[in-house]
Amino acid sequence: MADAVTSPEPAAAAAPAPAAGAVRVRGPRGGRGAPGRLRRAVFTHWYAWAMIAPVVLVIGAIVGWPLVRGVFLSLTDADEANVERRIGVNTLPATYEFVGLENYTDILGDDTFWDRLGWTVVWTVGCVALTFAIGLALANMLNREFRGRAAYRMALILPWAIPAFVSVFAWRMLYNERNGMLNSLLEGGGIDGIAWLSDPTWAKVAVIAVNVWLGVPFMLIAMLGALQSIPAEQYEAAEMDGANAWQRFRHITLPGVRPVAMTVVLLSTIWTFNMFPVIFLLTRGGPAGSTDILVTEAFRLAFVASPRDFATSAAWGVLILVLLVLFAVAYRKALRRQGEVW
Repeated sequence: MADAVTSPEPAAAAAPAPAAGAVRVRGPRGGRGAPGRLRRAVFTHWYAWAMIAPVVLVIGAIVGWPLVRGVFLSLTDADEANVERRIGVNTLPATYEFVGLENYTDILGDDTFWDRLGWTVVWTVGCVALTFAIGLALANMLNREFRGRAAYRMALILPWAIPAFVSVFAWRMLYNERNGMLNSLLEGGGIDGIAWLSDPTWAKVAVIAVNVWLGVPFMLIAMLGALQSIPAEQYEAAEMDGANAWQRFRHITLPGVRPVAMTVVLLSTIWTFNMFPVIFLLTRGGPAGSTDILVTEAFRLAFVASPRDFATSAAWGVLILVLLVLFAVAYRKALRRQGEVW
């Protein structure tokens, strides 16, 4: 039998060389490095970019530009006497000058900043801790079946539905030293009335109580949703194994609500740290600045002090932003160490 002879595969034909003077056109997927990847991302996801572009522009106009402007002013000596202003039909140009980090060194060297920072930390930790504890306790109660549960839920959510300034003014009436309901109840029980808003210590207690009252509904709703996501079979199995109420709460409830709790605690911390309306509307930072937090002090410098110091106020604002960013970064690292994804 004749041996079969197999011919080797023909070599691939070489690509013809481009003609002299021809222009090589690269498609949208061409390019190397970061510019090439960016170009491919734009061409591939152009619809998504088109959808988020208006949001980016709005956020840039509302948040980005004021932030950049505030950082710039914090590096100057701008106040109401040297900024651009109009007097009648005449416009006086700005005459403020660049001073670098002088405003920051002055603030950090002033005891006022550290006093305000200390009270702001106490205010934030106290409000968030009480809000979380009360919200989780109420959520546990409302997570059970009982008559009138819907009515109780609506009543507890009501403070969140009322505008904050209305609630604060109502509490201001309750705290009135002469005609307030709280002092009337105390005097009716034979107890002397309390100077709720004129005594530094009681004023701090008063603002914390109002902020907790306003913040509990948010924490209640978040924790109630987290509790309802825990399978009921876990509680049934633990009860059959003889676990008491505290053991079920510690080993089932707390781990079950932890992912939601971590997020709402972060949000509540940021909101409370910058909670301007409660402090300003209830005490105006008084008495004698004892309830001023960082954000109300920045407001006072920019709009109440004479002369109004825009540069120092902007520097306070930048420091507040830096503190919150550092806290968020540290908080995120702590969550990652605990195995939480955020």
